[in-house]
Amino acid sequence: MASKECLRTRDVLWILVFFGTGFNYMIRLNLNIAIVTMVEGYNDEKNLNSEVIQSGCFDGKININSNNTSHETEDVGNKKRFKWDEYQQGMVLGSFFWMYWAGQIPGGILSQKFGTKLVFGLSNLGLALFGFFIPLAASIDYRVLVALRMCQGLVGGLAWPSLHNLAGLWIPPNERSKFMTSYMGSSIGAALIYPMCGMLINWFDWPVVFYVTSSIGVVWFVSWWFTTYDSPDDHPKISEEERLYIKKSLGDSVTKKKPPTPWKKIIFSFPMWINLISQWGNLWGLFTLMTQAPTYFQFIHGWDIRMTGMFSGIPHVLRLIVAHIISTGCDYMLEHDKCSRTNVRKFAIAVCCLVQGLLILCLAFSGCNFILAIVLLTVATSSSGGEAAGALGHLVDLSPNYASVMCGISQTIAVIPGILSPLVVSFFTFENQTVGQWQKVFMVTSAVVAIPGFINLCFTTSDLQEWNSPKEQTQEFEKLRQTSPEAEEKSVSQDKLIICVDIKEQQEKDC
Repeated sequence: MASKECLRTRDVLWILVFFGTGFNYMIRLNLNIAIVTMVEGYNDEKNLNSEVIQSGCFDGKININSNNTSHETEDVGNKKRFKWDEYQQGMVLGSFFWMYWAGQIPGGILSQKFGTKLVFGLSNLGLALFGFFIPLAASIDYRVLVALRMCQGLVGGLAWPSLHNLAGLWIPPNERSKFMTSYMGSSIGAALIYPMCGMLINWFDWPVVFYVTSSIGVVWFVSWWFTTYDSPDDHPKISEEERLYIKKSLGDSVTKKKPPTPWKKIIFSFPMWINLISQWGNLWGLFTLMTQAPTYFQFIHGWDIRMTGMFSGIPHVLRLIVAHIISTGCDYMLEHDKCSRTNVRKFAIAVCCLVQGLLILCLAFSGCNFILAIVLLTVATSSSGGEAAGALGHLVDLSPNYASVMCGISQTIAVIPGILSPLVVSFFTFENQTVGQWQKVFMVTSAVVAIPGFINLCFTTSDLQEWNSPKEQTQEFEKLRQTSPEAEEKSVSQDKLIICVDIKEQQEKDC
């Protein structure tokens, strides 16, 4: 049975990961809403002689300075604004992901070698430190800002794969879906950043956004560093009951000292590539809705910065709720043998891909009905919460020992939507911010999201892969069992035998 403590050590771990992923997304997204006021022409009634366009959904006009490609800045009421067109804005918004992919595989490898505590912690700290310099970079030139965001992306790319290593070492199989909801702290980070930035910009100006969010990151890092440990065996305050429960639940699927990574078998793993396809679709939809929502509501529905911030954040709160409901249901079905692990993952992936794709298609035809647009965008974003029990839990099912490496490989390719999506949006909306053009954006997004969902229903599997535990290790384990009859008679737990295999010099003492 699990530990009866009110707050178990792995519950504390959930909380720390939750806030860590929340901050991680705050740093990713703070520029998405700040750029609405960074660009010259936002609600600037003084520039009525500049070229304007009519959105078709509201009576006001939006100044976009479409023919002015100067990189110079202009002070409007002592507030610095930049003359960036849609193409330049797309580069700024997408640049975080240009090098984000390069940190994925190293993040998985480094977490296996040095532990998640170091890799995830320093990755988030690096994001925070770079964030302090965004206002300075933007004031120099948009290309300097692009370079800085690329550096942020590279450092930030180390974070997420490292978490799978932590989950593999700490979380029993039937609790994985629930633990993966800690990754949905990203949703709360997204939900908070939009209204918070809206208020900060309204009260002060856009540079404050970056100083505040970076300061939050430094505070989180201090908490993480002094309370997190890489495995139950490393934790000085974990109860013996909880430690033994975790190790017994994991059994021989996880080893503290891992053999060399079976790169060839991982790279040619069919289940991993099916997982990658589903992540590609889900992330394309999520990144498009998450990154472009403030711009969409500003240009198409004419919302001000506070209204945009509030309604852009609501979907991400619901995303966390949906993730928790689906994950709890999936863990219940697994614990009570109501459904196979493969079918549980298929269901969750269907929610985050098929349902999301259908809702985005409906959003494409919402036209000027802003209430319908809010509802559809909110439900579409929240449905991506199925990712926690779907694609994220799926990788740990396939190989707890090498989940972080698999996540690194998968994310290296799956983050490409973060690069391409802003470019696709700018292609359709460049100097043409109309309902018809945004309809095309959402139709393309719907197809890219839904097709992977169908592929997963047909081909995905969550069976533990044979290369997760090399034959040499299994043979050594079986040999130890045969030479330890007294231990078997006394029902010594399997985790003790694994410790004996990993730490040969203590074999006699522990067995």
